[in-house]
Amino acid sequence: MQFKTKLISGIFIKRYKRFFSDIMLDSGDVVVAHTANTGSMKNCTGDSWPVLLSYHDSPTRKLKYTLEMIHNGKSWIGINTSTTNTLAIEAIKNGTITELKGYTDLKPEAKIGESRIDILLSNGDENLCYVEVKNVTYIDEFQFCLFPDAVTERGLKHLKQLLELKQKGIRAVMLFVVQREDCHSFKITNTIDIQYCQMLRAVMKDGVEVLVYQCTLNDQEIKISTALPIVD
Repeated sequence: MQFKTKLISGIFIKRYKRFFSDIMLDSGDVVVAHTANTGSMKNCTGDSWPVLLSYHDSPTRKLKYTLEMIHNGKSWIGINTSTTNTLAIEAIKNGTITELKGYTDLKPEAKIGESRIDILLSNGDENLCYVEVKNVTYIDEFQFCLFPDAVTERGLKHLKQLLELKQKGIRAVMLFVVQREDCHSFKITNTIDIQYCQMLRAVMKDGVEVLVYQCTLNDQEIKISTALPIVD
């Protein structure tokens, strides 16, 4: 995913009310940037860490800046979760996610009952494959990436939906997209949300596929590049 316009650099000051961050631009001006991330952003922020912002000059937007990435001294970290599905769709279409090759049709936001799954892959009306996508930015001190970074009832609901699909004989995939380069494996852990991690283990045993792919990130683009192993 290439950024449509050149990103604007600055330094991080603080995040508050979940969706707002104060950023000092290189000019010295302080702006409020929209922070599209519902998680805790645990270990993704620090005083004066470099950031990259996108600018949107739209009359319908109250905040013209969006926080896209932050740098911890080792890696850019992509914290704009509104781009995660775009990254996944791009990587499926170009064949980077090898496990999801071979489908002719891709439908975003596929409706199932009263809810939706992020991606539906198929060959016409056959070989259905539902894919739920989650953004991963949290790592531990051993450079394992972890999900979630906060208790997530919504995430638990999505795992249950995938399991129900699998039990009906439909292929179901949980895809974790890791938007940072300073980690080496995905670890299932009980440190944040015990119920979610227990359910993740359970659905894996019952045939729901879990894939983890890592991104490369720079000031020009973010793209999914490498599969990561899963450690329990």
